[in-house]
Amino acid sequence: MQTLLFICSRNRLRSPTAEQVFAAWPGVDTDSAGLNPDAEVLLSAEQIEWASLIFVMEKAHARKLKQRFGEVLKGRRVLCLDIPDDYEFMQPELVSLLEKKVAVFLR
Repeated sequence: MQTLLFICSRNRLRSPTAEQVFAAWPGVDTDSAGLNPDAEVLLSAEQIEWASLIFVMEKAHARKLKQRFGEVLKGRRVLCLDIPDDYEFMQPELVSLLEKKVAVFLR
């Protein structure tokens, strides 16, 4: 079972979309969180420890993640999807982009 954690800023559009899309894939368990204080689900160390792969939407998220959770991230794979905050929740273009960028990392 691969455990995928998707991270964006506020956990309202991109990362919850990714969580929902990949939850339907066989052999995959998903979670999502945000890095901003006003995130729907604020990222925790437990989520990072749970994840076998961590996906961030932007390079800025990777930087913030390393600043806040550097010790917890040791040995963890963090992948940047380079998906800007230009999409609505479950927007078909976002779903397609996520499937294209994430699928290559799934067994």
